[in-house]
Amino acid sequence: MAEIPSEKEVNMNLSHHHHMKIRWDEFFKSSDNTLAREVTLVEKASLVGRVGQMLLSCGTGAWRVRDAMDTMARTLGITCSADIGLVSIEYTCFAANNKSYSQTLTLPSTGVNMNKLNEMEKFVRQFQKGHGHWTLGQINRRLDEIDQMKTKVPLWISGLSAGLACGGFIFLLGGGIPEIICAFVGAAIGAYIRGLMGKHKITMVAKIASGVAMSCLGYFLTFLLLRTLLGIDYNHAYGYIGAMLFVIPGFPFITSGLDMSKLDMRSGLERMAYAILIILIATMVGWGVAMLLRLKPGMIPPIKLNVLELTGFRLIASFCGVFGFSIMFNSKLSMASIAAIIGSIANTSRLSLVDFGNMPPALAAFIGALIAGLLASIVRNKVGYPRISLTVPSIVIMVPGLYMYRAVYNFGINNINLGAYWIVAALMIVAALPMGLVAARILTDKKWRHVNL
Repeated sequence: MAEIPSEKEVNMNLSHHHHMKIRWDEFFKSSDNTLAREVTLVEKASLVGRVGQMLLSCGTGAWRVRDAMDTMARTLGITCSADIGLVSIEYTCFAANNKSYSQTLTLPSTGVNMNKLNEMEKFVRQFQKGHGHWTLGQINRRLDEIDQMKTKVPLWISGLSAGLACGGFIFLLGGGIPEIICAFVGAAIGAYIRGLMGKHKITMVAKIASGVAMSCLGYFLTFLLLRTLLGIDYNHAYGYIGAMLFVIPGFPFITSGLDMSKLDMRSGLERMAYAILIILIATMVGWGVAMLLRLKPGMIPPIKLNVLELTGFRLIASFCGVFGFSIMFNSKLSMASIAAIIGSIANTSRLSLVDFGNMPPALAAFIGALIAGLLASIVRNKVGYPRISLTVPSIVIMVPGLYMYRAVYNFGINNINLGAYWIVAALMIVAALPMGLVAARILTDKKWRHVNL
């Protein structure tokens, strides 16, 4: 007689299966030597779905996922219709014999992995160029290789990258050497803690809250150490906001705007809601920690630099910031370096337009994003990297995290008028950034420009 499992054992087993892993090998009954164009509709549809799911797991938008699925389907001789969200895909494939096959695929969570995205786009292009003359075994082996690639950067490198990004960020917000040092240490600690919790499959809310709290605390403790050793002014403590900016959800924010511009409303709205959720958690936790430590977003001591010096340092800080974000997004060094060059040019141009051209920040953000998009298009034609892997890191540094935090801080102390001022200023810039990228895509990408290709 079989032993009946205890309630505790049943609960333990169930707790690990909220999102069950798809066993793709069970969908394929044809031999590995069968050409992909000759397999059954179920097998073809499963290949299309697997490619779509792998691309979605990289953090890219619905348009790019659908484009890859359509390319795979056309090459396999079938038609695909897909509805794509933040972590799910519902799609149906149709064959010439009036048969159809539908699947629903979900991911347990979302993330960003630019190296994997690059490899997936290469695979889809190669498959299209080969007109589908790959065997089932060749396709599945290649997809297994990409899926198992160790593209995640080590936690300590991710932490240092966050520190580099936030160090550059705080300089661009007006901070000096004390703020840069404190923000570097705080962000590195916070990002490491967040990554460590992610490694243990801790839920998103707890990861972000812990990462932000530790980054603010790390900034403050580093500041106290510098104040004890060097006697720096207390006003340098106001730069603590820079230490938590590594949590800015740049990818979902920007891809939500891109998706909505292509009428992918489901994906766009889901991504926007996800980004807003992250910002709410981060800013509320940052506000709470600031209240406990008696900090507030005051005025950082100004740095005295002439125009040439300020522009030069902004180029360097923007390069460091974008490079740091790119590494956090799991880009390889060459991809991160190109994105950093693009970002340094675009962001410095944006800041110069605001400071020296008296241009409204939202319009300057649009022009900065447009410059980033145009430069990325040129680079993509030369190198072949996914455009999104170059554009999003280069404009994440333009997302007004400071404005968002100031809005929540003032709402928290019932200063509604000032909070509303900062949130409106932030929303104008956030809306302008994807519009700049959309304008660049319309100008440079024929496939994006039309709706029937």
